[in-house]
Amino acid sequence: MKDKLPFSSYMAIGFMLFALFFGAGNLIFPAQLGQNAGTNLWPAAFGFLITGVGLPLLGILAMGFSGSRNLQELAGRVHPIYGIFFTALLYLTIGPFFAAPRTGTVAFEVGIAPFVSEGSQQTVLLIFTIIFFAIALLFSLFPAKIVDNVGKLLAPFLVVLLVVLLLVALFNPMGSIQAPQEAYQSGAFMGGFLEGYNTMDALASLVFGIIVINVIRSLGITSKGEILRATAKSGVIAISLLGIIYVGIAYLGATSTSVLGLFDTGGPVLSGAASHYFGMFGSIMMAIVITLACLTTAIGLITANAEYFHTLLPKISYKVLVVFFSTLTFVIANFGLANIITYSIPVLMFLYPLAIVLMLLTFISPLFNHARVVYVATTAVTFLISIFDGLKALCDSLGMDYFSWMKPVVSFYEQVLPFYDQGLGWLLPALIVILITGLVSKFQKVSSAQEA
Repeated sequence: MKDKLPFSSYMAIGFMLFALFFGAGNLIFPAQLGQNAGTNLWPAAFGFLITGVGLPLLGILAMGFSGSRNLQELAGRVHPIYGIFFTALLYLTIGPFFAAPRTGTVAFEVGIAPFVSEGSQQTVLLIFTIIFFAIALLFSLFPAKIVDNVGKLLAPFLVVLLVVLLLVALFNPMGSIQAPQEAYQSGAFMGGFLEGYNTMDALASLVFGIIVINVIRSLGITSKGEILRATAKSGVIAISLLGIIYVGIAYLGATSTSVLGLFDTGGPVLSGAASHYFGMFGSIMMAIVITLACLTTAIGLITANAEYFHTLLPKISYKVLVVFFSTLTFVIANFGLANIITYSIPVLMFLYPLAIVLMLLTFISPLFNHARVVYVATTAVTFLISIFDGLKALCDSLGMDYFSWMKPVVSFYEQVLPFYDQGLGWLLPALIVILITGLVSKFQKVSSAQEA
């Protein structure tokens, strides 16, 4: 048993957490943001940092502050069945359905595809993802070594490679920053804020937070206060690295447009920049960076999913689940990046508000004596709004009209809810419900105490 950890342990855990977070979306979305935001880069980047860095730190701290053994226990404060529903959906979203397959597909499209002829892309993708997810499978089978394997070996190497590219871009920009694209001409901050959802890091933080807490406990820290302090210090190290690299990549994207042109995704920006500055060596370096970043994230996601579903279904062994999730992730990865992103956005628009509200309730829970009615009412109101945000995003992604039964509800929300068009229609109703139900719970507790 220890009172506190040495600084080297915080660094190792912080690098491990950074490596788990830093994957496909963390590379392509800031670059895309920079290209689209142009001269409005800084407000857009600030919005992106709130959801891409601030919320993940909040999620890690929420897990430490709650004292919950896992996310299901925390979400179960709403209701045990909701705890299972929310946790399972979140794990599948950041795991085999969307984020994990995206790691393999982005690694291929940015790191490998530039070297492959167009006709051979699908075949090479198949071969690449077999190798990629086989390596992820091997690492995931031995999660006890996760700090050594991921934190101490891969993450520092990844940071060094990226920092070299970003420093060169900073001191020798490719070109001048261009005018912003239409979506970022006004409301650049909100554009960046919603773009940060795509990294899925705030969702992942509720999962990775438990990995961090378990590692801290394994190092001999037992008191809740010290676990929270150690979690906060490790979390700050991880998200500081993320924030610096996000801003660097966004700046790289903003200065690349006049030279490389405008791309649909951020992937070609990075490979193009590496090739521009370092030629063939740069392209190979970028392939290594992307593959390592995506691989570390894939390992974390497969490990987390297998551990969670093993607790939910104890008759199925952890190793069987690792094989199952690695295989499922490999299959979905071969449907291609465009399809994965298309179907992930609606789920994120639905899940993110529920995750943010759960984090918020965790921190203020002592103020209303942990009353379940506050959790239930706030989550119900948020659910009723975010489910329509998800359905709207699904229709938009597929280029189809809204379902007829949706239209009156969406129209009502548009007229009544502030910030609804910005994707934040749930925020004010959730805060009002927390305030009303919190005060009622507090008042009832005081009344019962007086009567007693």
